[in-house]
Amino acid sequence: MNFNAPHIDYAGLSPVIALTAGLCVVLMVGLIPRVGRFTTAYLTVAVLAATAGLAIWQWGSNEDLVAGALRLDAFGLAATLIACTAAAIVTLLSIREPAADEAGHGAFYTLLLGSVLGMTLISQAQNLVAFFVALELLSIPLYVLSASARRNERSLESGLKYLIIGSIGSATVLYGFALLYGASGSTDFSGIAHAVGPGGQGNDTLVLIGTAMVATGLAFKTSLAPFHQWTPDVYQGAPTPVTAFMAVATKAAAFIALARLFEVALGPIAHDWKPALAAIAVASIAIGNIGALGQDSLKRLMGYSGVAQAGYMLAGVVVATETGLEALVFYLAAYTLMNLAVFAVIVARERETERGDDIEAVAGLGRSRPLLAWPLTIGMLALAGLPGTSGFMGKLFLIEATVDGDYTWLGVGIVIGSMVSLAYYLRVVAAVWMRPEPTAVPAQPMPAIAGAAPDPPGIPSSESPASASNLVAAASHSAEATRGTGRCVLIFGSALLCAAATVAFGIAPSPLIDWASHAAASLTTTI
Repeated sequence: MNFNAPHIDYAGLSPVIALTAGLCVVLMVGLIPRVGRFTTAYLTVAVLAATAGLAIWQWGSNEDLVAGALRLDAFGLAATLIACTAAAIVTLLSIREPAADEAGHGAFYTLLLGSVLGMTLISQAQNLVAFFVALELLSIPLYVLSASARRNERSLESGLKYLIIGSIGSATVLYGFALLYGASGSTDFSGIAHAVGPGGQGNDTLVLIGTAMVATGLAFKTSLAPFHQWTPDVYQGAPTPVTAFMAVATKAAAFIALARLFEVALGPIAHDWKPALAAIAVASIAIGNIGALGQDSLKRLMGYSGVAQAGYMLAGVVVATETGLEALVFYLAAYTLMNLAVFAVIVARERETERGDDIEAVAGLGRSRPLLAWPLTIGMLALAGLPGTSGFMGKLFLIEATVDGDYTWLGVGIVIGSMVSLAYYLRVVAAVWMRPEPTAVPAQPMPAIAGAAPDPPGIPSSESPASASNLVAAASHSAEATRGTGRCVLIFGSALLCAAATVAFGIAPSPLIDWASHAAASLTTTI
């Protein structure tokens, strides 16, 4: 028996190779004693920059890789570029993150790169086996990162919830893949499309149930209602930089992969899955926007907002046209920028105040910290879809695609959802510019049984209440001095850069439109 190894196009696989090699280098460097946090962070950014550069180098390619398991095209590379951009900004936000200190910066950034590697592979996968392996490579590092703040009970809880729900989603996808394979006899997307095409197994019960299970499993991964229950809890409990990464990069890769799977492999039975996905999109828009109305936690608010935004994005897949895919890619890129602007401000305020991610943490920010107030305001207005921002242009393109694809009622749902979302987005903006900054909350003494440190030298033990209070205040001040944002230009720069890009692509969207059009056209040639 002769084994014929598949042809390997190393140039086409160069982004994957760069990520894999860079991941190993970052891990090894992180094990070297006395290597600073900045060294590993900048090395991670360099790996991501190299990967993005190689992806741009291969942008015009349209070919199969590794015996057809992967498809190198602009559609998949778009997800790679979005994931690399998001990961680079999140790396800068994580330099002073306590969770990264606890986990070790080398391990923290290695897990981040591992997830980006999974996103790169899943966005190019056109084989069920490759798709599932990439899905797990994407997900498992995120489970660990969510629980990386080991001293924080909420972080551990979020990691456990994400692990359980993510495992359920993965198992559902895997069972659906098994049914599709049983009905079609192929794991390749092209083979499945041929099997379920005209005169084939399109009406087979195995195909329909398998399609439903795959859609359900991927709905868990993309935070689509009614499979979204984990999202607010995990977003709130995970370290904020990790939440930011999950909110944007995971959505980009998952929606690109979902679009490729449903448009290429299951395109011949689109009349069966389009109404179901449209119903899920409307449910996500309604449940996400209504759920966000009463939230005081900014991270929970962004979690419910992400559910609604996922409903908008799904509309681009539902219409199953090149216009819809173009709108999807454009909106994914715009969503990345405006979301990262918001999360950068949340990271800053968590380190500057004792109020964490509560909306009170940003009250009066317009007067005290305008450099943080403007990115937060622009991000919120863009998420609401106000004119002059890339969010407005993205929603406009999605509505246009739904109307052209005979799903006008879905476009109306996007408009109504955007109107409802103004209530909670503008609530945050009002807190920033129209409310006074809250007075400082006096530190509360911490009992020794709960882990309080002994009195520091120079403070008499007889003054236990006062000394405990002073100790907590001193520790708080020390923590702020160590990892505060007052002298951290990276957080300010990231927030301002994302906000500026959000406005720039809202006023002059042509470069981003051309980029999205090229990406969408590369997939339609495959179909």
